[in-house]
Amino acid sequence: MINRKVNNVQEALQGIESGQTIMLGGFGLCGIPENSIAELVKKEVTDLTCISNNAGVDDFGLGLLLQKKQIKKMISSYVGENAEFERQMLSGELEVELTPQGTLAEKCRAAQAGIPAFFTPAGFGTEVAEGKETREFNGKMHVMELAYKADFSIVKAWKGDEAGNLIFKGTARNFNACMAGAAKITIAEVEELVPAGTLDPNQIHIPGIMINRIFQGEKFEKRIEQRTVRQKQ
Repeated sequence: MINRKVNNVQEALQGIESGQTIMLGGFGLCGIPENSIAELVKKEVTDLTCISNNAGVDDFGLGLLLQKKQIKKMISSYVGENAEFERQMLSGELEVELTPQGTLAEKCRAAQAGIPAFFTPAGFGTEVAEGKETREFNGKMHVMELAYKADFSIVKAWKGDEAGNLIFKGTARNFNACMAGAAKITIAEVEELVPAGTLDPNQIHIPGIMINRIFQGEKFEKRIEQRTVRQKQ
């Protein structure tokens, strides 16, 4: 059986260079590859194009790369809770491509499946459709969207084995599932790495064939993006 385990985050991120396009799983702060993002900051790579639903918060997640001006372009579905993301976008320092959330997910999944393009009704008649081919299906207009092309995809899973099989936990599955195998090289960061054959095959969400490198992360913070409490009676 192929062993995709690497010893640490440094080994996992070998080959990532300035100017590349990187997919990063997660939604806000849920299911983000925190060890890998921290290592990207240390590597000081720049001019990155990052494909991610949003960019975390100012001092965590992709917000750390934004602070260091390491990201040239963000491809996301919304700005989220990141004030620095908003500031850089409005000032013109950061190129931003906002994409309907379902379209963003499908552009990742299409890349994962080897599908070059697809048609969707989302965005027709808006700025999203400018410059894109449109076509009518069953009396409704659709926009053609191209699958993403990325150099690396970095995903986060709850548990994985040395063969690369992954299990996600709850909503941390989010964009991680459709980004696995959607780039030239996929890196999986997991909370628990077990020997091949340990996981129940019926519980596996992503098969190891989608993964090129897997490593066990450490010191996961599991921050809460928005804490809401009820008022005292």
